[in-house]
Amino acid sequence: MLETSARLLRLLTLLQTRRDWTGAELAARLRVSPRTIRYDIGKLRDLGYPVHAAPGVAGGYRLGAGAELPPLLLDDDEAVAVAVGLRTAAGGTVDGIEEASLRALAKLEQVLPSRLRTRVRDLHGHTVSLATGGPAVSADTLTAIAAACRDHHRLRFDYRAHDGTDRARDAEPYRLVHTGRRWYLIAWDVERAAWRTFRVDRITPRVPSGPRFTPRPSPPADVVPKGVDTALSRYRATVTVRAPADVITARVPASVVVEPVDDTSCLVRAGADTPMRLALHVLMLDADFHVEGPPELLDALRTLSVRAGGYRLQPGVTATQQGGNHDQTAPQDGH
Repeated sequence: MLETSARLLRLLTLLQTRRDWTGAELAARLRVSPRTIRYDIGKLRDLGYPVHAAPGVAGGYRLGAGAELPPLLLDDDEAVAVAVGLRTAAGGTVDGIEEASLRALAKLEQVLPSRLRTRVRDLHGHTVSLATGGPAVSADTLTAIAAACRDHHRLRFDYRAHDGTDRARDAEPYRLVHTGRRWYLIAWDVERAAWRTFRVDRITPRVPSGPRFTPRPSPPADVVPKGVDTALSRYRATVTVRAPADVITARVPASVVVEPVDDTSCLVRAGADTPMRLALHVLMLDADFHVEGPPELLDALRTLSVRAGGYRLQPGVTATQQGGNHDQTAPQDGH
């Protein structure tokens, strides 16, 4: 009986790690006969696990969804990962799941072995989460997108642009990306025939989803960081920086494109959601630069120049404006 129980637990673990298994694969993994696998599948069904079977040579077994959630088997690392994820979710980047995350976390920590409970508490006790200020997204939207990614279903949705207008989109979803501030969808845009990045908080999925599609090869490695930077940025600029490309690359996030011009200069393609933030990004390059536009960026740079020229630091005092000492010289157009 002990051997049978251990085998059932091992079989259930295998069914939870992959979507489809053939009887021969399961028999080989567990070193039993296909007949024993059929017997064990029946025992799992008796315990309430909805294991679906497809007959024939290409058939197999799949752990499906039932009317009730059966017990899940988690190894040590998986249990810690789930607990950490629930604590993070309770902090709130997904709208409406904070309370549910806390309830689930309380249930999980109640049954965690002491060694795992200590690991989880130590991790959170020495971790500080900074407020991101990003928009919360609907849990239903994230779930619908994740399911479409998993099942390879085309995703039809309304997408709100920067100007507030909505437009219908049709895409083959690839991955969800979370930057700590916002959620993004990386997908193949069917209309544009190219990889695109969409902000999830601007997506309203349409029902039903589209037809199944054959997954494409993974996008190039730089599509995700560049796409996230583009989706985040309403204002963009190409800046000529008088510093070597490798020096500037070390100062900017991976999503910022840096292209060498020669040994002493490079092009930086920067972006931000406001002109002032874009200006600050440019100044934080900590090098001389030249930029032609956009006009909103030039205005922001002028504003920063006037403000910086009109203030100076005094010992023991915060920055104060000095009357009559304004340096009203603003940067010239293009600088």
